[in-house]
Amino acid sequence: MALKVELKPGEKIIIGTVALRNGEQRARFFIEGQAPILRERDILNAHTANTPAKHIYFAVQLMYVEGTIEKHHQIYFEIVKDFVRAAPSATPLIAEINNRILSGDFYKALKAAKELVAYEQKLMDHVAGNGMENEQSGTGVRPDGTADTPGS
Repeated sequence: MALKVELKPGEKIIIGTVALRNGEQRARFFIEGQAPILRERDILNAHTANTPAKHIYFAVQLMYVEGTIEKHHQIYFEIVKDFVRAAPSATPLIAEINNRILSGDFYKALKAAKELVAYEQKLMDHVAGNGMENEQSGTGVRPDGTADTPGS
């Protein structure tokens, strides 16, 4: 079964390791076969990967597009180690990403990394809204959105 893709004028898509940009009109095409596919809204680059979680997402994105962890695993695990040290409440999300990567399911790892980016944003919003409270003082927001306080 073919995958139907519709692109807006100027929209970008990655198919395999090739980036395509649509022309001036809407386009519809069908992809037959197996290849990693990313729409523009799901693509990060070195400039847009501007937070620790987005760095993790970017590393997973490269693994997904290339179909291998070989080139990116070392930097990925260094970033993850630092991220978990700064935000230990993110450990379940990181574990999900790691499990997906190790099982070779890069697409689902990428989806889990997208959840990590959203979680990071919740943490940042929480810190910004509560002044001095932060992840390292033992307070924060769990992945399910509830308060993460000592003893809870």
